[in-house]
Order: sequence, then C-alpha cells, then structure tokens
Amino acid sequence: MSADGLRLYSYWRSSAAYRVRIALNLKGLPHEIIPVHLTANGGEQHSAEYAQLNPQEFVPTLLDGGRVIRQSMAIIEYLDESYDGELKLLPPTARDRARVRGLAQIVACDIHPINNLRVLQYLEREFNTPVEERERWSRHWIREGFGAMEDLLVESPSTGQFCEGDDPSLADICLVPQVYNANRWGLDLAEFPTIARITEECLKLPAFDRARPENQIDAPR
Repeated sequence: MSADGLRLYSYWRSSAAYRVRIALNLKGLPHEIIPVHLTANGGEQHSAEYAQLNPQEFVPTLLDGGRVIRQSMAIIEYLDESYDGELKLLPPTARDRARVRGLAQIVACDIHPINNLRVLQYLEREFNTPVEERERWSRHWIREGFGAMEDLLVESPSTGQFCEGDDPSLADICLVPQVYNANRWGLDLAEFPTIARITEECLKLPAFDRARPENQIDAPR
C-alpha cells in the first residue's frame, strides 16, 4: 500500500500524537502534520469541524486517503499492519507481542489517561486544584507506573538495547513520550535507570528525534 496522502492531526505536546509521530518516522512513511492547538481559543479540538472528524475531540487522528483512524494505539498498529516500512513495530511471535503490548499499555492505559490535559483541566476547573498539586498528582501516577515498568524491564531477559530486544517497538514508542511528561512534571528519573537508559538510546535515533515536541511545526518558537 502506498503511504501517499497520510495526514496526522497532531498537537506538539500531546504524548498520544507524539507516539504516532514516532511510529510514522520509524516506518519511514511520508506524512503531513496538521496542527490542532489544544489550548488556544478554548481548544481547537472542540471545533465543530474537528468534532465531526473525531467525536471524542482528541488528537491524534490519522487520515489515510478516505480512511479515518482514531486512538494512537489503533493508529500505530494500523500503520504497522498496512505498511511494510523499515521495520515492524511489533515482534513476530505471540509471546513477544504480548510482552510489548503489556509494557506499552502500562503507559497508554494506566499512566497517561489520568494525567492528560482534560483531567488536569478538570481538576483545576471543578476543584480549584492549584498547579503545584496538579503537578504532584502527575508525578505520583507516573512514578507508580514507571516503578512497575522498571521492574518488568529489569527482570526480563528479553530487555535489550530497547524494551524488547535490540529494535525499537510499540513499547518504546509509548515510553519516550511519557518520559517527556515525567521530565515536564519534575519526576527524578534516577529512580528508574533502565527506563532512562532505554529512552536515551531511543532519542539517538533520527525517527525519535524528529518526533520530539520541540521539533514540531506548531511548537512555540
């Protein structure tokens, strides 16, 4: 399948969109980034035009010709299954795929959903939670998830240069944006040396580097 016409609705600091940017780069797929500013003008994701495209009013959304794919994990697996690219983002065996998905879902299912923008905005709006307490909330849940993930990485002989062996996978794609958030909220990664090491290895790769929030067209200059 040709990758001509791939368009990604993205926000520079969205960790879910960050995941998909990494995946597109790792697969070597040309694509257009369409910025959706999540805080300007009350949030462009809430516009009628965007809500018609994505009723959840989230980023990312991927357009592949006439197809519309929503939710970062679904998008990444769609890209991996639809395009050969430069590597596969999930391992070839069921056992290894389960391990990679399990690591990825620590981030995507357990850490990220309770620390994303709409949750922090709700805490501020409904409970008048000050910024210091919202940051402490974020650090707590990232630390909880990273503690388990660190243990799983350390104890498994499958951990290599990356989360699964010596090629980046879906697990690394989810980990790196969450480390960005951990740094943003002031969590000391010295508690998680394996996570820190793997993230450093990932960011040496051009595919991860190009996907960094600060390298996006809509990042503040």
